[in-house]
Parts: sequence; C-alpha cells; structure tokens
Amino acid sequence: MRCASSVLCSIAIGAQAVFATPIVARSVYDVKEVHYAPRAWRNRGRAAPNHKIHLQLGLKQSNFAELDRHLYEVSDPDHSRYGQHLSVEEIHELVKPEEESLDLVHEWLILNGVRDFKYSEAKDWVSIYVDVGTAESLLDTEYSVFQHDDGSTLVRTTEWSLPRHLHEHIDTIQPTTSFMRTKANSVDYVQFAEHPEPEGYKPPSNAAIAKVCQLFTVKIECFRTLYGTIDYVQKVPGINKIGFNNFLNQTPIRPDIEMFLKEYRPEAAKTAYRFKSIEIAGGVPAHDAPLTPAEVAGDNNWAEANLDAQTILGMTYPQPVYSYSTGGEPPFIPDENTPTNTNEPYLTWVNYVLGQRDVPQVISTSYGDDEQTIPKSYATRVCQQFAQLGARGVSLLVSSGDGGVGDDPSVCVTNDGKNTTTFLAAFPAGCPYVTTVGATMNFEPEVSAYRAPGLGPDGRLHGFYASGSGFSSYFPRPKYQNSVVPAYVKSLKGLYDGLYDKHGRGYPDLSAQGLYFAFVQNLTEGSISGTSASCPLMASIISLVNDALISSHRPPLGFLNPWLYAKGYKGFTDILSGNSQGCGVTGFPVTKGWDPITGFGTPNFPELVRLAK
Repeated sequence: MRCASSVLCSIAIGAQAVFATPIVARSVYDVKEVHYAPRAWRNRGRAAPNHKIHLQLGLKQSNFAELDRHLYEVSDPDHSRYGQHLSVEEIHELVKPEEESLDLVHEWLILNGVRDFKYSEAKDWVSIYVDVGTAESLLDTEYSVFQHDDGSTLVRTTEWSLPRHLHEHIDTIQPTTSFMRTKANSVDYVQFAEHPEPEGYKPPSNAAIAKVCQLFTVKIECFRTLYGTIDYVQKVPGINKIGFNNFLNQTPIRPDIEMFLKEYRPEAAKTAYRFKSIEIAGGVPAHDAPLTPAEVAGDNNWAEANLDAQTILGMTYPQPVYSYSTGGEPPFIPDENTPTNTNEPYLTWVNYVLGQRDVPQVISTSYGDDEQTIPKSYATRVCQQFAQLGARGVSLLVSSGDGGVGDDPSVCVTNDGKNTTTFLAAFPAGCPYVTTVGATMNFEPEVSAYRAPGLGPDGRLHGFYASGSGFSSYFPRPKYQNSVVPAYVKSLKGLYDGLYDKHGRGYPDLSAQGLYFAFVQNLTEGSISGTSASCPLMASIISLVNDALISSHRPPLGFLNPWLYAKGYKGFTDILSGNSQGCGVTGFPVTKGWDPITGFGTPNFPELVRLAK
C-alpha cells in the first residue's frame, strides 16, 4: 500500500501484509546525530510531552549524484545540453527514495503508533505531526526548551537516535538539532535627513550617474542608471517572472509599497496591489492596509519584506512578481512550556515550491544564519533541494550576510564543544547550488560595503555592518570555482590559516549596492542597508537578462554559477577596494578578480545580455 503524493495517509497498524519487506522488530537504537546547542542558547528544561511538533523526515534520495550530473550539464554553457532544463517529473524520478527505504520507514512509523503522515511530491520527505512524547519515543531522545540570549525560544534536542536498520535510509529529521533562526540580512533602517558618510567617499564624476546617485538615500533610478537597465524595454513580462521569500511572519505592506513606487517608479505604482501573495504553512498574506498601531508597536516591523517588494517591483516593472510568505508548521498552539513555534522555514518553503508547476525563473532570498547553528545533515538536504530548483531552470539568489567574517570576537568560536576561534560561515550562502550576493557602496568606484558601529545624527546607535564573506565548513569547493578560488587562497600567503576551510565553497559570487537604500516603512520614508538589499537588486537584473533571453527563444539562465564562472563574470565590474571585517580582524581583502567579499563584482546589464545570448 502506498500513499499518493501529498495526500494525508491513515493506515492501520495491522496492515502488515502490504509491505514488500518483512516486518522488522524494534531493533537496537544507535545515535544518529549529535549537535551542540550554540553559545547563545540555554537549556531551560524539558518540553511539555503533550506539545505538538511537526517532524520532517528526509529519506535517502535514490540518485542525487545523477541529478547533480544533469544539473551541471544543463547549466554549463560549453555543454551540448546547456539550457535543456529538466521537467518536474524527471527530477522526481531522480530523487525518489528506493522502495526499501519507503517500506522500512513506513513500517517503523506504524509500529510506533504514527498513522498519519504526508509525502512530498518526490516522496523524499515524510511529514508527521506528533506530540513531543511520541517524538521522544521515536527518536530515543529528550526535547527541551532552549532560550536565546535575546529571549526567544525553540523546542530542540542536542542528540537523537534511530534503529540501526534505518540509519542508511534516513538522512535527517528536523526539528531536532537545528538552531537556525533564519535572520533577515538587513541592518537597522534609519529615518533622518543626515547620514554618517563612509570614510573616503567621493561623489561620482560621471555626469549621468552623479545626477541620480547620491549617498543618502540611494534610489531606484540610481540603480537602473548605474547598472545599465534604465533604457531596457521588457519584451515578455507575462512569461518571465520573479519571486522573493518572506520568513519570520514578515509580509509586504501594500500601502507602503504604493507610496514608494509613486515616488520612485510612478508607472509601477499600480502593481503594489497586484503582485501575487502566496502563503505557505500559515504564512501571513500581504497587507492591503497600513500597519495598525499595535502592529507598529510589535516585534515584527516587516522591513525585510517591504524592502524586497519595493526593490524588485521598482526594478522589474511590468514583470509579474510572486511574494512567498512561509510560516511555521500548522496548527501551532503556544503553551506555557513551549511558547514559540518549531519552524524550519527553508525546508517548508522549498518543498512547497518543488511541488508547483508555476515557479518564477528567478527567486531572491535575503535570510540566513551561521552555518554551524544547524547540523550538516540538514544543511546538506536543504541544499540538495535547492539543486532541484536549479535543474528546473530557476536561478536562486541568496544574500551573503551582514557580519563580514563574523560579528563580535566573542561569538567567533566553533560549535563543537572545543570553542576554537574561527570565522563564521553562513547558510544558505555557503550552499554550492545557490548564487550568493554580497554588498557594495559608493559609486565611482564602488567598494565593498562596510559601516562601523557608532551614533548617527539621530542619536541612535547604528550597528556594525560588513558584507558577508567566507568559506563554507560544510560544503567543499564546487568544481566551477576551481579556476579562481585556489589562486585567491594562495595569494593570502597563510593569512588566517586555521580560521577558515581553504577547501570550502567560497562566497559570495557577485555583489551589488547595499547601503542606504531609499525605503518606505509605515508610510514614512527612510533608508535601509544590508545584503538583504543587494540580493533582490541583483535578482532583478538577472531577471531582466532572462527577459532578453526568452524573447530571443532561448531558455532562462537557470542555475547561474557554471555559466558565471565560465564566461558570465566578464559582464561584471570588478571591485578593487575593501575588506570583510569581523571577528576582531580586518578580514579577507578585496583583490583583482574574484574574492570572497564581492565575488566577481557588480553587474553591467548590456554586457550580461550580450554574453548570455
């Protein structure tokens, strides 16, 4: 007996005869995974056994290596299959688990009293909704309430087990040991007429740029002029689409977006109430009305969602725009012991999108966290889900983070119980199947974005900000980086040896403006900074390149990186000044060519179109 894709199953324990493999008695449990709670989290005691939790079981994918081969072939501009992206059905066939894995996991759940479960489209994920007591029995573990230094809480464990015979069939189960919080990569938004000017700033000398680009605030017309899209007329905006992600209950506020567009892209103002809002797992719909006083006073200011919507709509009009708002796992009822959700939003979002036929060709994501806050098994599986999107022809862009190589030195330590000093890699920035975007500032020339902490003219403390930079400790260097990354590492001549993985995936790949974006929040004009700003800006430009390709009867760019490192890099302006800061040091230096602060640099749209065709 087999469950239909995405259909809730209710199967009696006595249905043993349906299995192709014999029923296996409860075998001895062995530890599957141990992951320390990060330094900022404290165990506050056992979770209530009746608290509900939504477990997602990642089954071993049958042939991911083959999917990886297809992905690189259709993404390599020198391969005969370039641009021949895979269908949904072809991808599902490559990643679906073996029948034995399905049977054994199915059997284990039923024998433990779990009768209701839901499969992903490819059956590589199984979702169950159980109480903590049942989860503890299934995984031979204990769940606790962990509290972050900022007061927020999660229900997690630091170790879980499986029967020995299931270890080779299940890659990961979450939420268990993941402490990822999916922070927005944007720094404080400020609302004052003056501003702290970056050291060494010089106004642009080019008359066209100087006319529209000023340090505070930087407007849509500046981006369109600086990167060469201002005269481009879209040809297939009904076919070409772009999307962006919202997590943490953030959602765009349409009146704010309308006010922004009326000021900075008047012809696009009508789209403020027309872009598509898609809610996943209890996500919050786009607001049609201004924020209420209670919402303004609350913890959620919706700044990230507004920034993404304003930037993308301002840059890509009249293209269709999709806003994905992903909430926690429904239903969620807070209780005294477990007052917050156990959300794993990246996985929830990507599994939803992989089940859809209508997906934008470019999607921007401006959220992330330290790589070591999550176990490697979970990061690997989420990254492999992103690979499936790439194989379908979707360009997934993510921000590199706002802490340089790491924030305060006190947190630049390993999460393995040894507390060794280290640079802090970010996720999903370090995933090899995404294109990671760093931030620049100034105009002629652009330099890597950096701002030291200090008081602004408004008397407020403005925090440290440096474009996220580094090398993954989880993911090895992908082959498309072999032409540039080893040379960069060698040029360091041993600088920071032991603080980063020389053989890891380096990031970012690209960069774009990321300081003092013009921005509307709560019907008030101000500014916002961060790689959260540079990512939707870069995504918009890549989407416009897709318009030019599709109108010429060519496929969209899809997974960018093989093309980018082979030839696309020639369409970017190299950044030659700056460093990545953080962890009490100046960090990696910006150099000629690729570097792990600005990647290949900032876009030259006309040249990108020429290279892509």
